Formats: sequence, structure tokens, C-alpha cells
Amino acid sequence: MHDLDVLESVLAKDQTIIDSIQPDQLHSPTPCPDFDVARLVNHIISGLQRFAAGVNGSSFTGDPDSFIGDSPSRDYRNAADGLLAGWNQCGMDRTVHLGNADLSGKIVMARALTEYLTHGCDLAIALGREVPFSDEEITVVFERASATLGEEYRGEGKPFGPIIDVPWSAPVLDRFLGFMGRKPLTSRSGD
Repeated sequence: MHDLDVLESVLAKDQTIIDSIQPDQLHSPTPCPDFDVARLVNHIISGLQRFAAGVNGSSFTGDPDSFIGDSPSRDYRNAADGLLAGWNQCGMDRTVHLGNADLSGKIVMARALTEYLTHGCDLAIALGREVPFSDEEITVVFERASATLGEEYRGEGKPFGPIIDVPWSAPVLDRFLGFMGRKPLTSRSGD
């Protein structure tokens, strides 16, 4: 699968999860420490807007953790459409300004894939739904994350927790979740 195809599928599945959120679920806890469902959705949308701005050659001036909107579903769809349009129009073989850095398009794509598959899993788990991603999608994203997510991004005050060891014989979803510092699904019984 091509990375752009995987991203398009992941974003569509995340949209379905966001569309399904009920008002009484907004304050449910998520696998992300300090993020309930509402705060995680805000983080997802504002981050998506930041990625879309970078990929489209514009500047994002908002705070990636403070998006507040009255229609998360619409705002998510608009930002996702903008990100996909930027990749389709300009490709990945270029430099993208993201945050304070100029990065290769391939690194930015890997980060977007990692971000939106991980947080899609977080939302599905928080809402008690089945994680919707295929093993093929998870495998592609896991490969990209393994190649780009170094120790400098893990630990106290950083975006990701330490790797949780998961046996290689475990399902790819569990291995991916462990790599992202999340508790594997097969370890969640009784949670």
C-alpha cells in the first residue's frame, strides 16, 4: 500500500469514530494520559490543521492543543481534506515546514500516519469500539513509526511513553500499541 492511500483510509476511519461520539462520552478517559475524549478530539483536529498547513505551504498560527470548535466532525473533515489535497497536489518528494522545522515530506508523512493511526486507536479504545484499522495499515504505519520515532520523543513531558515490550508473536496491533507506549489490547481484559 502507498503511504497516501494508507493515510486516506486511516483519516476516513478516524472520521467515522469522531462522527460516532455521543455527548455523554466526551469526558471518558483515553489511553493518552491527561486527555479525555473531548480534549483528544481537539488535539487531533488542531494537529491535523497544523499538518495540513505545513503540507500546503502555509503557516499554522494556532496552538496545536487548544482547538475548540462547534462542529468537530466538520472541522476534522475540512482539515483532513486539506491535508490530502496538499499531498495529492505537491507529493512527498519535497521539504515541508512543520512547526519550527523544515522536514522531508517523507518524515512528515510518517509522522501524520503515526499520529492519526495512534489517536484513532486511542479513541476507539476509549469509546469501547473495535479498532477499525487493517493489519496491513497498521504494519505500514508501524514500519514508518519505527524508522522515525526516536527516544527523544519518549518519556516524562514528551509526546510518547516508553515502549511496552510485546512479544513478536502478538497481533500487529498489540505490537504497535506497545511501541507507541500504550497498553496492548490483549492485556486490557478487566480494564
